[in-house]
Amino acid sequence: MAAALARAASRGWAARGARRAGQRWVAAAGGQDGEVGKARQAAAAGEEASGQPTIFSKIIARSVPATILYEDEKCLVFRDVAPQAPVHFLVIPKRPIPRISRVGPQDTELLGHLLVVASRTAQAEGLGDGYRLVINDGKHGAQSVYHLHIHVLGGRQLGWPPG
Repeated sequence: MAAALARAASRGWAARGARRAGQRWVAAAGGQDGEVGKARQAAAAGEEASGQPTIFSKIIARSVPATILYEDEKCLVFRDVAPQAPVHFLVIPKRPIPRISRVGPQDTELLGHLLVVASRTAQAEGLGDGYRLVINDGKHGAQSVYHLHIHVLGGRQLGWPPG
């Protein structure tokens, strides 16, 4: 992984973060109510059990475009298309896991890897003052895509409580 992170850094990983740091943040439309609505629709449609490819599976397969920040054999990191903070990216495993509540002991190494990649990417994106990691689970957790993903949000003071 260290070699992959070094390659990403040499491709301008840190430079992208520096450019974004100077941009003014404007809240994206759709915020919490939009995500809650999407989560309710996904749950009602039975997307968790559908077996159909998710948007994230399509991004991994490159059939849907995304701004990719990092990739290795286990995961992919890309910018959120509806950012909720000046810096907002997602870390996803390439092996689809529908929900964090569905992980098992066999996923221990992968989950640790996702957190390390999230931390390194946050550093490269200029989030030295801090950031938030969010994993939504199920309808009540506002999960709208049933492929495990870690939201990394930062670049401004985040409020508490989050929801």
